[in-house]
Amino acid sequence: MALDTSLDVLIVDDYRTMLRIIRNLLKQIGFDSIDEATDGSEALAKLRAKPYGLVISDWNMEPMTGLELLQAVRADARLTSLPFIMVTAESKTENVIAAKQAGVSNYIVKPFNAETLQGKIEKVLCHG
Repeated sequence: MALDTSLDVLIVDDYRTMLRIIRNLLKQIGFDSIDEATDGSEALAKLRAKPYGLVISDWNMEPMTGLELLQAVRADARLTSLPFIMVTAESKTENVIAAKQAGVSNYIVKPFNAETLQGKIEKVLCHG
């Protein structure tokens, strides 16, 4: 199955530079419809207002962390199966386990490039 780059993607990070980096990587892969949120609660409001095909969220954010956002998404009946990729600077085993238990679709460690991001997205969206 080919990667559907027409999906609406929401990227969430409280660091604007990182939002810009991820947006540019997504554009390199072919995604055009990209929205941004700078914290978990803003992201949740956007997710409830419009259907997205994918969420890429940073882990370390204030006041709502990426993990808390993921838990809120999985607890919402309309969003429960939404593909969710967690971005983090730390690859600590307990973080990976916590994210997996919360229902993360995939996990990506910074820094990463377009190729790595595309591979993770394809795994999530194409189940491959």
